[in-house]
Amino acid sequence: MIGSEYTASGFAELDDTSASAYGQAVRMGRFDREAVAEELRLCPQDIERTEQVLRHLKLLQPMPGDPSVLVPVGPDAAAADLVGAAERQIRDLQAAVTDVRSKLLSLTPLYFEGRRERNRVEAFDLITDAALVQSTIDERRQMCRSELLIIQPGGPRPAEILPAARESALELLGRGVQMKTLYQHTARSDLPTRAYVREVTAAGGEVRTADELIDRLFIYDREIAFLPERAACPGRPPGAAIVREPTLVSFLCSVFDHLWDGATPFAPETNKATATADDVKHSIMRLMSKGFKDEMVARRLGMSVRTCRRHIAEITEELEATSRFQAGFNVAMSGILDTPQDELL
Repeated sequence: MIGSEYTASGFAELDDTSASAYGQAVRMGRFDREAVAEELRLCPQDIERTEQVLRHLKLLQPMPGDPSVLVPVGPDAAAADLVGAAERQIRDLQAAVTDVRSKLLSLTPLYFEGRRERNRVEAFDLITDAALVQSTIDERRQMCRSELLIIQPGGPRPAEILPAARESALELLGRGVQMKTLYQHTARSDLPTRAYVREVTAAGGEVRTADELIDRLFIYDREIAFLPERAACPGRPPGAAIVREPTLVSFLCSVFDHLWDGATPFAPETNKATATADDVKHSIMRLMSKGFKDEMVARRLGMSVRTCRRHIAEITEELEATSRFQAGFNVAMSGILDTPQDELL
């Protein structure tokens, strides 16, 4: 039986039966349907299909002067006749492709000039949709090549977000990305945060704490920074400002490096609860001496107002003061804050 009559290219398929019939026609000098059918034992439908295949492949052509007789043609002549038109189309198409590519590539200088102009315009982006902000951060995290710098103020991390944060951090560290994170001292007393830090540092991440920090900040590869949106609409989660301008990103990196150099390594396996409490109290006393109210002290140190007031009560008792105002005054006058913090521990 003859196989599929045509290939995907549109040319007829030369199967074994058609090849045998072609050889028989060459030996006879013509295509005698009855003789070929008898020799190859083909039924009328098969001999009809074989003839059509050979004619489509230009291997059989009508004899000049007698179109009713089909004669075999040499394979080279048949190939030239069959694919000549296709080869011409290919050459024309290649010439057209070359011409189009040349014309488009001539626009390259214009494209890069436009990109430079666009980069100047898009050096800053403000995204107010919190979901889009998260999607953009996720995309940038996947693109991160060498370093991620993070500032997370506000004390302990919410326990419900730590599993996703852990997975993200371990994935980055597994790709060889250096990761530095800054928390406030008050995060050290939170067990879920300590567990998170333990896993991240074991994987190669670095975490430090400070008494006060600036706003939340993410910097990827020292090239792009994410800052929290200011003055978000009431009831709407804040968006983010995305900064790409190199000078400003470099400045934010310098701010991070300055805070990092003055921060204390967070080693969750060591028992430094007393030292941490002293750090926090020292920070509270410094803010009290400046006249800050309890709410402001708590906000700046990333703790609840209730916890802050408990520390203030302890400080007031230690200073033998009868009021918060007197405690702040005593701190300012005693010179405690002039003593290096290490000597207080």
